[in-house]
Amino acid sequence: MNREDFEFLKQDIIYFDNGATTLKPMVLSETITNYYNNYSANAHRGDYDISLKVDAMYENAREKVKNFINADKNSEIIFTSGATDSLNKVIFGYFKNKLKKDDEVLLTKSEHASNVLPWFELADEMGIKIKYIELDENLKVTMENVKKAITNKTKVISIAHITNVIGDIRPIKDIIEYAHRKNILTLIDGSQSVPHMKIDVKKLDIDFLVFSAHKLCGPTGVGVIYVKESLIKELKPIIFGGGMNSFFEYDGTRKYRESPSLFEAGTPNIAGVIGFGSVIDYLNEIGIENIEKYEKQLKNYALEKLKKVKDIIIYNQNSESAIITFNIKGIFSQDLAIYLNKYNICVRAGSHCAKILKDELGIKNTCRMSLYFYNNKEEIDMLVKVLSKDNLKEDII
Repeated sequence: MNREDFEFLKQDIIYFDNGATTLKPMVLSETITNYYNNYSANAHRGDYDISLKVDAMYENAREKVKNFINADKNSEIIFTSGATDSLNKVIFGYFKNKLKKDDEVLLTKSEHASNVLPWFELADEMGIKIKYIELDENLKVTMENVKKAITNKTKVISIAHITNVIGDIRPIKDIIEYAHRKNILTLIDGSQSVPHMKIDVKKLDIDFLVFSAHKLCGPTGVGVIYVKESLIKELKPIIFGGGMNSFFEYDGTRKYRESPSLFEAGTPNIAGVIGFGSVIDYLNEIGIENIEKYEKQLKNYALEKLKKVKDIIIYNQNSESAIITFNIKGIFSQDLAIYLNKYNICVRAGSHCAKILKDELGIKNTCRMSLYFYNNKEEIDMLVKVLSKDNLKEDII
């Protein structure tokens, strides 16, 4: 699907590492180049024509993000440097000011490091308690286990919508609805869901949603925080500087702007944000529903073929997303990934930044193939062919 839009795919390379970052359509580089070559002024700083054009393009991108996830207002959309930055700004800019000693935060052991380590830091600093929602036999989150984990001290549920190793799609709508009945707030990591399925923050009633542009064909160095309007007033900036203040005096008197400017101090990644806007247009033309449907077909095809490979272990056969995590018996995951690279096949190997998942998975390192809409069945067939070689282990060892 739309392979002709990706210069990268003109090389003889099979790219199955979309969970880490996606390939970029030519419209992205064209948009960024146009900015740098033709109107490369700063944003929200000048009163001349090209600067005003930058302002319009930058804020137009914010409008596109708002519509993409069906938020209400542009002020609910804050640009950051990525999902990691977004999570830190929410955790230290909101929850640090709301939580108290012995309050409980619910995570899972399949969360990405960026949704674990900031909470560890806050626990050390404030004495909050980190608890984990138990995973079922398929390493999934169930409502039963969510309810079991909640106590009268639970204040936050901070989890991924889709995890980056198991690839399970959590019942986010049900979790959020139940959490709100218990006066529990939700922080949702949408890094692996926003690129692959329609997200409607109003229907889901999400409090905070974070994601990265680079995982949905956008540039690196751009992330998003969606924050429900009713919570914005209590979100505090953790970075201070130009652009986020109305004025300040020598004696410390100062007045800060409102969202989103309040949370975007300094010169942002202007080219990246504008480029991201063009990518959202591109994805809308394809249709996120079409992407989701195609990925499901491709995932089912890949599973069907991979199951026939000798000595393969697939750890997430029952997950719903386009992520397949596997190993070959007797072969270390990194060795297998390096071997596949000889055939220009790119997969991820290691713990995938989910380092405590080993407690549930029973193994530390795996190979991960993650699909996107520009992958096809022929690429899957090539992977299966290489993995099915009679002398595979001998060649690697």
